[in-house]
Amino acid sequence: MRASMPFRYGAQRSTFTLLLLLSTAIMLIGKADPTLYERTRMAVTDLTVPVLGFMSQPVVAASQLMGDIRNAATVYQDNVALREENERLHRWRAVAQGLESENARLRQMLNFAPEAPATYISGRVIGDSGGAFLRSVLLNIGAREGVRKGAAAVDDRGLIGRIAEVGEWSSRVLLVTDLNSRIPVFVGENRQRAIMAGDNTDMPYLAHLPAEISIVAGDLVITSGHGGAFPAGLPVGIVVRGDGELRVQPFLSAGRLEFVRLMDFGLTGVIQDQTLGVAESRTGR
Repeated sequence: MRASMPFRYGAQRSTFTLLLLLSTAIMLIGKADPTLYERTRMAVTDLTVPVLGFMSQPVVAASQLMGDIRNAATVYQDNVALREENERLHRWRAVAQGLESENARLRQMLNFAPEAPATYISGRVIGDSGGAFLRSVLLNIGAREGVRKGAAAVDDRGLIGRIAEVGEWSSRVLLVTDLNSRIPVFVGENRQRAIMAGDNTDMPYLAHLPAEISIVAGDLVITSGHGGAFPAGLPVGIVVRGDGELRVQPFLSAGRLEFVRLMDFGLTGVIQDQTLGVAESRTGR
């Protein structure tokens, strides 16, 4: 080992010198003949690519294996969550079936007359009245699609109005905030009866309330179904206080209306053909 030390040091110095000279020669060739240099470099690259590809296969395989393991873990967790959700749904289904059976027996005992099934038609809002004395929107569906006057108009939040005019190809929805809108409603958990009346502001007022009431801000307002103009149970808005009186903040957002669903229960109740005068006095609430 000691005898070979000088030869090893000499070989290392010679290798460094050889590599330095080779690098210098490659640089000179590249300057003298760029085409030859480029071909040589690409030839070397072509030779090394298969080797690099072969050497990288274990790394790629390991990466894919780790990805498969992670995916398997995710699938397992999703499967567990879906099984739990399915079990909950089965329990709810059993409860719903029991309630449905009980409800059917109670209806039979009370000789309850069920409501007629509703028909549904959806349309797009294509116009807005935009006036100070009219709160309505125009739909792109009319009598040809089966639209009837008086049908309740709802969106994804609740009641927005009723069909007031029907043409062959279009119809007009009178919004709950319009001056001519009068809707029988229930207010709060005690289901206090009242009339929600529009006055062309963004918040209709509650009329015909008894002297002693237990209504507070935040109470839910739903249709009562009285008068036969609207089906019962449609959400309308919540109670707020303003100008010393109880008003309703409707779920309606006229500026964001795009699609409207019409619910026709075949009701033929109190639906006035004539409109009330805009100058109607509010002293008779």
